[in-house]
Amino acid sequence: MQPISAKPCYWHRPHEWRGSRYSYNLLQPVYEPQNPSQQQSQLHQLHQQHQQLQPQFQPHQFQQQHQQQHQAAAQQQLHLQHQQHQQRGKMPRGNKDSSKPRGRMTAYAFFVQTCREEHKKKHPEESVVFAEFSKKCAERWKTMLDKEKKRFHEMAEKDKKRYELEMKDYKPAKGEKIRGKKRKHLKDPNAPKRSLSAFFWFCNDERPKVKAINPEYGVGDIAKELGRRWSDAEPETKSKYEAMAEKDKARYDREMTAYKKKAKMPIGVPAKPASEDEVDDDDDDDGDDDE
Repeated sequence: MQPISAKPCYWHRPHEWRGSRYSYNLLQPVYEPQNPSQQQSQLHQLHQQHQQLQPQFQPHQFQQQHQQQHQAAAQQQLHLQHQQHQQRGKMPRGNKDSSKPRGRMTAYAFFVQTCREEHKKKHPEESVVFAEFSKKCAERWKTMLDKEKKRFHEMAEKDKKRYELEMKDYKPAKGEKIRGKKRKHLKDPNAPKRSLSAFFWFCNDERPKVKAINPEYGVGDIAKELGRRWSDAEPETKSKYEAMAEKDKARYDREMTAYKKKAKMPIGVPAKPASEDEVDDDDDDDGDDDE
C-alpha cells in the first residue's frame, strides 16, 4: 500500500529529483522541496570539493614558470659554451714547442684584455658571457677616437718588436708544425721557375691598373676585382693569355728536363766541357771504364 501525503509525490521518478531541488523524507517515502539555505550550503560544499580535486588553472603563473625555465636553460647553455671555450684554449696542441716565443698581440687584443681586467675589478664575482662581452668590446672599439686607440697601438708595436727579437734566437724543434702546416724543405735556387696560368698572366697586367684606380683597396679587394674582370673578359682577351700560359709551360718543361738531368750527374763531373783538354780527359776516363 502506498503512503499517503498531502504534498505531491514523485515516487515513480525519484532519480530526476534526487540531489536537486527536492530532498528525500526518511519518515515518509516522498520527495519534499529543500530548504534554500540548505541547498546553497550543499552547492558550496560541492564547489569546494571540486576545487580541491581540480585546482583552478592560472595561465599567468604557467607563463612565468615557462619563462623562468627557459631563462635557466639558456643560462646553463651559455655557461657550458664558455667552459668549452676555456677548455679549448687550455688544451695542449700536438707537436707544440714549449720554447717557441709567444705570438704577438694586436692593438684590439690589448684593448679587449684591458676591458676584461677592468670588468674583473669592478665585478669580481660576476661570470662573463664571452659572446656578449666580445660584442660590447667591438662596439666600443668602433666608437673610440684615434687618440684613445694610440695607447693600444703603442703596446702592439712594442709587443711586435719583442716577438721579432725572440724569433731571431728561436730554433724550431724537429717535426714542428708552423701555423698548421709542415715545415717545407728548402727550395733549390737553381730550380726552374714554375709556369704561370692564363689568369696569373692576366693579373700581372691588370693589377697595376686596379691599384691606380682604387689606391685604398687591400689584397683581398684587389683579388676580387681581378677575378671579376677575368670573368667579364672577352674570349679574344682570354685566348691571348692562354697562349702566353702555353708558351710558359713549354719553357718550364724544357728547363725542368735539363734540371733533372743535371741533378742525376755525379758530383765533380762538369755539365759541359770547358776546354779540349777536359774533353780528352773525359775520353780517357771512358776508356778506362770500358776496360
